[in-house]
Amino acid sequence: MLLGDERLAVCEFARRMTADGLVVGTSGNISVRAGDLIAVTPTGVDYAELRSEDIPLVALDGSIVEGRLRPTSELPMHLSVYREAADPDGLPVTAVVHTHSVHATAVSTLVAEVPSIHYLLATIGPSARVAEYATYGTAELANAMLAALEGRRGCLLAHHGTITFGESLAAAYDRARQLEWVCQVWLLARSAGSPALLPPEEITKVVGKLRTYGQR
Repeated sequence: MLLGDERLAVCEFARRMTADGLVVGTSGNISVRAGDLIAVTPTGVDYAELRSEDIPLVALDGSIVEGRLRPTSELPMHLSVYREAADPDGLPVTAVVHTHSVHATAVSTLVAEVPSIHYLLATIGPSARVAEYATYGTAELANAMLAALEGRRGCLLAHHGTITFGESLAAAYDRARQLEWVCQVWLLARSAGSPALLPPEEITKVVGKLRTYGQR
């Protein structure tokens, strides 16, 4: 089976999305790229039942290379990231995570950019924009997403959810969780009053510090 390890990872992280409360039911989707092939979650399948052989493989033009199930309806977004998005530090883009996380979706209906309530916003970039609303699964949504992703590793999708990418599936998934957490913190603070925000220059400083964070 082609890309057996990548397909298994897609299954495992899809189940993590449910366990971590980032999706409900069969919403959200995940993909991993290896060379010119992409392993992506199928549409409308319970993540608890996913097996490696259920994960379709598609080419960069969207044609199905292997698999009996149809890929996610959000395939245009995933393909657009792999074909056109660029990591701010020049790292390879090998994974995409799309969630319907509650707090980030709520924030996407309130602002055009995630407020800088915490320095962990820098895991996305200098800011996290909200892409303009467009119907799911359309080229219009993919284009709105690309505009919001410029110079960033993730964004919110208005009235919809989030999308993040990374040099690995673990990195993309961690950014999705961090983005949801930052949105939750802002909503909690906002419910109690008018929260103070960090200045843009502080977020930019942390963006630089994160380049050397951890064991590298």
